Amino acid sequence: MAEKVRCAVVGLGRVGYSHAENLATKIKGAEVVAVAAARQERAAAVARELGVDKSTNRPDDVFLDPQIDAVIIATPTSHHRDMIKKAAQNGKHIFVEKPITQTAEEADEATRIVHENQVLCQVGFMRRFDPAYAEAKKRVAAGDIGKPIYFKGVSRDPGSPPPDYIAHSGGIFLDLSIHDYDIARYLLGAEIASVTAFGNVLAHPFMKECNDVDQAVTYLTFDSGASGDVESSRNAFYGYDIRGEVIGTEGSIQIGSLRHHDLKILTPAGKTHDIIPDFPTKFKDAFLLQMIHFIECIRDKQKPSVTETDAKAALLIAEAATKSYRTGATVEIASGVCQ
Repeated sequence: MAEKVRCAVVGLGRVGYSHAENLATKIKGAEVVAVAAARQERAAAVARELGVDKSTNRPDDVFLDPQIDAVIIATPTSHHRDMIKKAAQNGKHIFVEKPITQTAEEADEATRIVHENQVLCQVGFMRRFDPAYAEAKKRVAAGDIGKPIYFKGVSRDPGSPPPDYIAHSGGIFLDLSIHDYDIARYLLGAEIASVTAFGNVLAHPFMKECNDVDQAVTYLTFDSGASGDVESSRNAFYGYDIRGEVIGTEGSIQIGSLRHHDLKILTPAGKTHDIIPDFPTKFKDAFLLQMIHFIECIRDKQKPSVTETDAKAALLIAEAATKSYRTGATVEIASGVCQ
């Protein structure tokens, strides 16, 4: 392998651009040699800004380029399966944003091809790399709070994505709640065995036309005997609100807060603090750390810590939650594998 892992980024929205910027400017072991976007002008602009030689609006230019070692896929989920297949068949290691695919059947197909071509695949569940969540995992595993018996997750977006995004997002359980499903099984070291999900449209009427909701809750049971709940919302107009808690037999670990900077503002009107505005700000370190991990895994020929297997497990949970919401029934989930 060359001195640096030669990467291409496909998809240059907020997340894709963040990956390209991190790889191009902050990770010494990586080099961005190409970027691709649906619009050529977007790809060309990012290439100029980051000093990347090649830009294209044809993803196949990336997959067929023998000089590229790894591909970062940050396109809409509907494109993931085909792009994973093309990347793997051309010997590229793969980083793909969550969810890995739109359905579990597609995930099985993509996984088979990844394994057949013996390439690495890491999936973008960045919360695992967030320093607070990573420390919580260590404390739970060390027994600091005894046996975990309950998980609480809160994911509140400050608003809704536009209707054209929601219409193709797969719904709130697949698009938003899936992060909590993944981190729940990761923190507890247990599989989610059943889900009971509820949802409603409270602030964004267009959600009804998209067969989606803007406020949801999922009740979880784990194969370890633990339970939990996940709140998912598009209605936190005050800011980006991501928190978690693991309750054990001997204590509790609370993860995250609304506070952006560690300061308090005192005025005659009272005490205030600033609030985290969006997910790129909240998970800035996590996005960088997960990409560092990906590059290190390629160089060291090691399996990533969050793989296509984890992605399939989270996808099954999201599909079960969607089914539960639509049918009003508790849905059991087939046993998976917890790394």
